[in-house]
Amino acid sequence: MHFKHPEILYFLFLLIVPILVHLFQLRRFKTSYFTNVRFLKELAIQTRKSSKIKKRLLLATRLLLLACAIIAFAQPFFAAADSKNASNEMYIVLDNSFSMQAKGKKGELLKRAVQELLENTPENTQFSLLTNTENFWNTDIKSSKNALQNLKYSATSFDLATITAKIKAHKSAHKKDIVIITDAVGLKEAAIKNLDFEEKPYFIVPKAEQKNNVSIDSVYINQTLENFYEIGINLSAYSEDFKPVSTALYNQNKLIAKTIVNFDAKKKKINFTIPKEAFHGYVAIEDNGLTYDNKLFFSISKNKKTNVISIGEPEKSNFLSRIYTSGEFNYNNYSISALDYNSLEKQNTIILNELIDIPQALQTTLKAFVSKGGNLVIIPSDKTSLSSLNALLGNFGKIQFGNLETNSKLITKINFDHPLFSGVFENKITNFQYPKVNSSFAVSSPYPAALSFEDQTTFVTSVQNPVSGITVFTAPINSANSNFQQSPLIVPLFYKIAQNNQKTGVNALTIGNNQPYFVDVLLTKDAILEVKGTDDSFIPIQQILNNKVKLTFNDFPETAGNYSIFDKKEWVENISFNYKRTESDLSQINTNVVSDFKTADTISTIFNTLQTERTDSQIWKWFVIFALLFLALEMAIIKFVK
Repeated sequence: MHFKHPEILYFLFLLIVPILVHLFQLRRFKTSYFTNVRFLKELAIQTRKSSKIKKRLLLATRLLLLACAIIAFAQPFFAAADSKNASNEMYIVLDNSFSMQAKGKKGELLKRAVQELLENTPENTQFSLLTNTENFWNTDIKSSKNALQNLKYSATSFDLATITAKIKAHKSAHKKDIVIITDAVGLKEAAIKNLDFEEKPYFIVPKAEQKNNVSIDSVYINQTLENFYEIGINLSAYSEDFKPVSTALYNQNKLIAKTIVNFDAKKKKINFTIPKEAFHGYVAIEDNGLTYDNKLFFSISKNKKTNVISIGEPEKSNFLSRIYTSGEFNYNNYSISALDYNSLEKQNTIILNELIDIPQALQTTLKAFVSKGGNLVIIPSDKTSLSSLNALLGNFGKIQFGNLETNSKLITKINFDHPLFSGVFENKITNFQYPKVNSSFAVSSPYPAALSFEDQTTFVTSVQNPVSGITVFTAPINSANSNFQQSPLIVPLFYKIAQNNQKTGVNALTIGNNQPYFVDVLLTKDAILEVKGTDDSFIPIQQILNNKVKLTFNDFPETAGNYSIFDKKEWVENISFNYKRTESDLSQINTNVVSDFKTADTISTIFNTLQTERTDSQIWKWFVIFALLFLALEMAIIKFVK
């Protein structure tokens, strides 16, 4: 037993007062004489005996009364089992990612978690509430009621490591109690291992009853016909036993096509054919799973010709004119002596085709060209100046050329996962006719090869960055040195090189992906582009690059949908944004990673546990009651005991 005011116990020395009064009574008895005293002697003996009993009872009750009163003022209590953590600060982490839309026994997981917090959090409890995107520090349930009731699902995935870092950074003199409410979808073991708090957090993992879900993963142009686009749509089915799903295509909110999809496999691809013109709409499905991934917004811009220029001898560049046809490209070739440097900044792709020497002025211009989103292709000559070539390459990465090797090599390996071949092949080809080169340069490159020789050395590699691409060949490809111009690989390779970072297909950006977006528009110095949607608008980070504007969106917009880019009030082009699909698979739930932590079914269980373990048992009231009882007993003894 412990006392809040133990110093009051010194007053227990006052118990000696009633004892002294009892031992040293100042009353004296007076003797009276009677004629017949035998009967009176017997009466005196009885009276003296009962008087002693009464006095002793009174002494005992008074001592107990005084002792109970003194102990009550000292406020005794029994210490709680976990009283040392009674002053801990409470932090509640609430996962509001899209996967919390899943339905449990009592409704959507997030809405049910919010309701439990509102109903079971004590009004006098101070806590901090952290969600995927918002923080409410040092609040209480009354102050945060509106925020909880208006809490929306977030496109930001639940990142426990980021949230716990915020908690650690929130300085406090007290220890921290952390309650984490999450469905554990995508919860990584690495994030759990980094939880190095002195007290392990509590986990509440609500369970979804319905885990079936269908999502739209991507939309792309599968085939370009003379007057039509064939649109490919990739769907994914998660869990088991799916009913047919309705899929519809809308342009400007107008239904233009619809079909039913039967899932006989986890992945499904369907096609729609639409007119070959600008498109600004979405594809939608209807399923019983999560709703956030049931739409994918996309736009297709009007075809714009891509500007391509090759610099080199005309007779060695004839093959490029057959690839870059006038229907899709504005292609020109210039020798180094006839080159107009002012025309370079207007190009989308520049090809250095077997230049022997690269002038310093051209190197400076190409460096600026690439930094502003241009694509560069370098094809060496067998007589090239390695010093000027390596000086140019040093501006863009770590590729460096070595000596020329004159032994013949076959080109035998295609890197199908390389960005230059993404979407080119439906199936991996293993038995194509291998082209060859008679001589090639040794090369040092940390970047993956797109095409490789039979000895695993590099034939084509590239430096890919968010705004541009630098493609490097390690051998001349003129007809005297190689038969690569007759290979079927040359057309898709050069076509993809020229179209890198160009809007020639489906425009469907992902919110939170900071890859720059280029708008072909000529702005004045103080002009600003604005992105507008149906319900909101925002101004992205932007940089003017000659005849382009580089846009960076960061975490904007907050809502997926179709948007348009405006220069003041003038429409420039359409753009579409979508949420990440990382939350679509509810089978990613990983409850095993929290098995070493304290878990609970509801928030009320945690609050009750903490209340029980950390609240001292106050017993001073019992001593007050005992004091009153002894007072009443004393009065009864005085009145009824003779």
